[in-house]
Amino acid sequence: MKINARASQKIAKFLIWTAALLVIVVLFSIIIHILVKGIPMLRWQFLTDIPRDMGRSGGIASSIVGTLFVTAVAVIVATPFGIGTAIYLTEYTREGRVTRIIRFSAESLAGIPSIVYGLFGFIFFVIYLGMGWSILSGGLTMAIMILPTIIRTSEEAIRTVPQLYREVGFSLGATKWQAIIRTVLPSAIPGIVNGVILSIGRCVAETAAVILTAGSALRMPASLLSPTRTMAVHFYILAREGISMDNAYGTAALLIILILLINVGFNMLVNRFIAKGR
Repeated sequence: MKINARASQKIAKFLIWTAALLVIVVLFSIIIHILVKGIPMLRWQFLTDIPRDMGRSGGIASSIVGTLFVTAVAVIVATPFGIGTAIYLTEYTREGRVTRIIRFSAESLAGIPSIVYGLFGFIFFVIYLGMGWSILSGGLTMAIMILPTIIRTSEEAIRTVPQLYREVGFSLGATKWQAIIRTVLPSAIPGIVNGVILSIGRCVAETAAVILTAGSALRMPASLLSPTRTMAVHFYILAREGISMDNAYGTAALLIILILLINVGFNMLVNRFIAKGR
């Protein structure tokens, strides 16, 4: 039995819309469920007190600080290397064996399970370099984990910049580096920032690699060499051990709100930057 083109078009459209709506419904169901149970826990004391009695009471102030520090270390370390690698691949070399090796390495790193990154970070940073369980160990491990994402997104963003922009810069006497800094990168900023946002989201939500490198200490970290417990790890331990589901929901709700604020904030900054450039 043959189906005419109009009927097949309607069937395909129905299936696509059904799949999209199903994904949206599942996503919002999970988010609403967590927010409904978690938002009542987000009181001032919960946000400013440290966890007590293994997390059964108190708040999550130390986990908030630990999450921000680990994420900041990872992004600060990975972003320059990621953008620099993307610039090299797109602007300073032709397609060849070296670029294929770099891309293959980045793609291979992107496919490695996070627990493997955690084991590497534990052996290299925690034991071999003697950093111990610390914010620095966790941040450096996460930097290696998010590096492939920043490289690929930055490379694609730079490739979308028209060649004409570069040629105009060269015609005005700009060097290659000046053309990249003043013409190419400003045009590629939205795509690069999206990659950084994705990386921040992964850092904030990571558990396996962070447990093995940053530890799970409940006290407030005093320096980058102090152990810490991120919010994702805190939520995981509370839920898995059944210590306090109320505090677990509160931590999860704050995680969702934090990631949402980061996305909205970065997008507003990018849009303002683009509008100012025009």
